[in-house]
Amino acid sequence: MLYFDGECALCSRSVQWCLKHERRPLLRFAPLQGATYAAVDVPGKPAGMQTLVLVDAAGLHVKSEAVLRMLRYIGGPWAAAGWIGRLIPRLLRDAAYQFIAARRYRWFGRAAVCAAPGGAASARLLP
Repeated sequence: MLYFDGECALCSRSVQWCLKHERRPLLRFAPLQGATYAAVDVPGKPAGMQTLVLVDAAGLHVKSEAVLRMLRYIGGPWAAAGWIGRLIPRLLRDAAYQFIAARRYRWFGRAAVCAAPGGAASARLLP
C-alpha cells in the first residue's frame, strides 16, 4: 500500500504515473489524509504529510526508501532503477527527498481534488 499527500499535485501525478507504468497491478494507493491511512497501526507511522509512505510485507518505508520500493513494484527498467538507487547512501537520498518535499507545493502546486483513475484502476485507489 502506497500512501501519498492527496493535496500535493506532484504526489497525485506520481500515483497516476504508477498506474500507467506498472507492469502488474500490485500497488494500492490511499491519501495520507484519508480514512485508510488513519486506520494503519504500524510502529513508526509518520503523522505528517511530508513523506511518501509504503507499507508492504517487509514493513513501513518512508522518504527515499518508499520511492525506491515503489519503483521495484512498478517493474521493468524502473525496478532496476529502484535497486541501483540503493547504492546511494540513505542520508544523501533522504536529503534530496526532503529538499524536493519542502518545495513541492511551490514548484508543482496543490491538487484541488484527488484525480481518481477510471476503470479497474479506480478500485486500487482507497479513501
